[in-house]
Formats: sequence, structure tokens, C-alpha cells
Amino acid sequence: MYAEKMRLDGRIAVVTGGGRGIGLAICEALAEHGAEVIIADIDPEIGARGQAALAEKGYRTSVHPLDVTKPAEVEALAAELVARHGRVDILVANAGIARSGVAAEDTEDERWLNVNDVNYNGVFWCNRAFGRHMLKAGRGAIVNIGSMSGIISNRPQKQTYYNAAKAAVHQLTSSLAAEWADRGVRVNAVAPTYIETEMTSYRHDNDGMIDVWLRDTPMHRMGKPDEIASVVHFLASDASSLMTGTTVVADAGFTCW
Repeated sequence: MYAEKMRLDGRIAVVTGGGRGIGLAICEALAEHGAEVIIADIDPEIGARGQAALAEKGYRTSVHPLDVTKPAEVEALAAELVARHGRVDILVANAGIARSGVAAEDTEDERWLNVNDVNYNGVFWCNRAFGRHMLKAGRGAIVNIGSMSGIISNRPQKQTYYNAAKAAVHQLTSSLAAEWADRGVRVNAVAPTYIETEMTSYRHDNDGMIDVWLRDTPMHRMGKPDEIASVVHFLASDASSLMTGTTVVADAGFTCW
């Protein structure tokens, strides 16, 4: 019975920013458990490479270009996918950017607006568009990718704009869950620690910041994309049927200290 709850056979899943890194790992986890996965990525080439990697393993995926900062584009994709598949069962709002390293008092308007447009507004546009269709169907599971940075203030890097956007994602998750709980749609979030991806790899060579992160982490290591993907899979599956409005912290113990 419990293994069956983890299966996603016949379900349609959309993963934004799904072409690489955490997003691609999420796509693989969902596909491995039976879902048909739509890779929605702003960069068609990255999306295509991700799809090719999953196709080699025999998984059913497709790629759609998507800029999550454009509400009309998000609405159009949601409508197109529902028209084609009849529904969308799972949304993973994963697309995000970092751009850390600027003090609050030196933050340019463009940087603040850009980070919040992708990391917060984009999450809302996706939740709203796909959530509407899920509400009509009377069921659905949404997983938003937040960050432990929405709970703590990182050091030594300065990134007020990023932290604020991720904290907003956690609150958005809770608020939507409260509104939609009695209508069959669950909304949860994951707050990852530092993850080994292209977005963080340059730190090894540039400034040694990763050494500081590892020192401040009880497990003394970064996470891997598949470790976040497994949490997302759980939240997208019926195994988490009693959970909504929850932000699951997967941080190697970082927030313990």
C-alpha cells in the first residue's frame, strides 16, 4: 500500500526551470515514478538537453519554453497543457535565480526587481495559473521551491533581496494552502540548503565561500539535487496526502545552529 502511494502513474507534472540542476533532478524523480513530465524552461536549449538526458532513460517528457515573469505566457502554457492532456496534476515551481553579493544599501533597483520577479512573482503566476485548473478538477499538488535563506540570514554573502523573496514564497505557500485545502489542492514548499549545482560551483574557484558554508553546516556538506528531488516527489505524491501549507526544510542541519 505504501509503495503505491509513491507512484505517479498517469499523472501530468510541470516543472519550471526543469532543464538542469535541481529542476532536472525533480523531473527525473517524478518521471521515474510514472509521471509524464513537462520541462518548462526559459532556455529552450537547456530544456532540450535535459529532455534528451531523460529520454535516454526511457522517460516520457516534453519541453516548453516559459518565462515565469510573464503572467500571460504562464496562463497560455497552463491552458495549452490542460487542453492537450485534460488536466495538470502536479506543479513544481522551481525556476529561480540567485545574484548574491550586494549589500542591502547598495542594491540596485534592477537587481531587486529582477530577483523578486523570478523568485516570487513567477512562483505566484504559476501557482495562480495552474491552481485555477486544479481547482476546477478538484485535485492537484503544488510544490514550491523556497530556500533556507527564507528562514535565516546567510553569511558571509549579502543577499537581502534573495532572502526576502524566498521568505515570501514560504508565506505564499501557506496562504494558498489555507485557501485551497477544502477544494482538493495541496500546496507545500521545500527549503533547501546550499546545493551542488552550476549556480554554486563557481564558489569553489572564486572566493572560498563554500568552506564557510560547510563550517556552518552540522553535516559539513552541501546537498545534492537528487536529495531535494526526493522530497519534492514525496510532497507531489499521495504519500503526503495529509500535508498542505508545510515548508519542509532540507538543510543538512544548517538551521539547527
